[in-house]
Amino acid sequence: MKRALLATAAPIAAGLACLALAGFAAPAGQAADTPNATPQHVDDFQLTDQTRLAQHLYYFGYSPAIVVMTRTNGSALSRDASQALEKLNAAYKDKGVVVWALDSNLGDSRDAVAAEAAKQNLTVRILMDEQQLVGESLGVQREGEVFVINPKTWTVAYRGPLDGHANAALDAVLAGQAPQVTRVADTAGKPIAFPEKAHAAQFADISYDKQIAPILQDKCVSCHVNGGIGPFAMNSYAVVKGFAPMIRETIRTRRMPPYFADPHIGAFKNDQGLTADQTKLLVHWIEAGAPRGDGPDPLLANANKTAPEWPTALGKPDVVVELPAFKVPATGLVEYQNQVVPNPFKQDTWLKAIAMKPGDRRVLHHVVSNHIPDPNAPPPAIPGGSVGSYTPGAQPQIMADNSGAPVPGGGKLHFQMHYTTMGKETVDKTEVGFYTLKTPPEYIKRSAVISTFSLYIPAGEARHQEVAYLTFPADAYLYTLYPHAHYRGYHVELKEVLPDGKQAMLLSLPKYDFNWQRDYDPVKPILVKAGTKLVATWVYDNSTHNPANPDPKRNVTWGEQTPDEMMYFRVNYRWADETVSHVRNDLQQKLFASQMIGSLDSNLDGYVEKSELKGPLAGLQAKFDEVDIHHTGKLDAAELAKLLPSRRRAKQETPDV
Repeated sequence: MKRALLATAAPIAAGLACLALAGFAAPAGQAADTPNATPQHVDDFQLTDQTRLAQHLYYFGYSPAIVVMTRTNGSALSRDASQALEKLNAAYKDKGVVVWALDSNLGDSRDAVAAEAAKQNLTVRILMDEQQLVGESLGVQREGEVFVINPKTWTVAYRGPLDGHANAALDAVLAGQAPQVTRVADTAGKPIAFPEKAHAAQFADISYDKQIAPILQDKCVSCHVNGGIGPFAMNSYAVVKGFAPMIRETIRTRRMPPYFADPHIGAFKNDQGLTADQTKLLVHWIEAGAPRGDGPDPLLANANKTAPEWPTALGKPDVVVELPAFKVPATGLVEYQNQVVPNPFKQDTWLKAIAMKPGDRRVLHHVVSNHIPDPNAPPPAIPGGSVGSYTPGAQPQIMADNSGAPVPGGGKLHFQMHYTTMGKETVDKTEVGFYTLKTPPEYIKRSAVISTFSLYIPAGEARHQEVAYLTFPADAYLYTLYPHAHYRGYHVELKEVLPDGKQAMLLSLPKYDFNWQRDYDPVKPILVKAGTKLVATWVYDNSTHNPANPDPKRNVTWGEQTPDEMMYFRVNYRWADETVSHVRNDLQQKLFASQMIGSLDSNLDGYVEKSELKGPLAGLQAKFDEVDIHHTGKLDAAELAKLLPSRRRAKQETPDV
């Protein structure tokens, strides 16, 4: 985790180094800049492209040049320019040049942009500048403008139309030289409206006490409080003013607040993300100099506040279990610690919430758990399962909709502890807080994991994709969506594919962050109809450009330790017709039976083809024809079982209830 956190240092430093966007001075004899001035320094940003993948500017600092062209959907000029940009991308791709289109038009939806790009067979990524902050900072005026950016200095080496001057400027940057022509006036494209620019003079009038402080109080202070997980406490204007450049940079790069669900897909509880209006308000206020203005300082009320011992919304747990202390060494890999403690519940109990309090969150990678029945006692009357989990940035697990997590009475509780060293010895002593229901609920909260035991990420590959699914045998309601990977995880999505082939996206994280792993709980439980496939798609970055990558020269397979990798997506649900008095373990068995096909069937046709036996399973292709008794070139579940009769799935983390 330490390595991943250190990866943010460079962009933060850059943000601190340059906040103001000064005008670009054109050399003598060239066209002067318009009022929409080209910046002297291109500040970092992250935008989502038309494929829902995040594109982070400073990630591509290794590139010799970055080309950005503005465009507008539905415009003939933009369509022609996009084809020219596509040709430029093909010509310079092998030289390492990154080529993007930028859509800052408020009237263009991502779906419409994706449809037009598909119609034109474009491979160039189109960045959706939905809040117009990037277009504003670049001084964009119209469609068809090209910006050639030099990543060595993060300056604009050329601005103008996509013509011979643009190519010459790009060639000069690649040669390490200054372009002869850096600015060419371009009036061909239609203007792009930036409504906020008309009010730029009023940004200094944004009220700190009435507009800014309430946003910070609502979205930031829960972590940025004395003793909280945030690196500083937001307890005064002076603190906010001092960190203003960093706040602007973390907002523009979508790292803060640490909530990463795509706002266009689904609605989730505990959404700590900034709205579009809040984002623009904060950035514009900071760019205006973060003025104090008149009025009181609402953040002063936080001066004596400290982070609560347990979640404020839940209060003190009914039962607290202290796990044994463990000394984490300074370096090396630490074997999983399996801690077993007496079950504090002597009688069958139903939980309404579980909260884990790490002793030292710097080294605790994850906790997963389960109930261990007493072998000398009769079989439990209620199903057993997980009694809580933890990953970095995790929130308490709260059951809902008159449901509960069952804990059979007696036996023991097992906690699997995964520690990651940080260069300094420390001691972790984690506590688990249980919140109980006084009477049994109506519904049983269940869980299952979508994964693949054939995970294989080639060395050096920057955007490797893995797909797996579960097929639900009966109607169910989804309560929680939880993705998990290690340092190479880059992007993740979950979608449902109905029996009739219709699809709907349920969750998308354009950029996954290992340091902030959390449950995404739909505001309303999602009904999953019988026969529906829940399909998880992970994208991994195993390249040298991933600053958190433990070893980009390694072909990576499934593994428990942090230098290894996982393809893991947990879903929490209840069966539509299951109640506490009518338990449907048969449905669980049918669901889990779909895991083997779902972990290998990357084209989602319900069968496994020879080419889908890859990575660690590629050696089994030699036996494929032998078990293909129907001679279809595809294996059904029964045939696949014959191919893998004694093979156990790669060891996976215990699913959480």
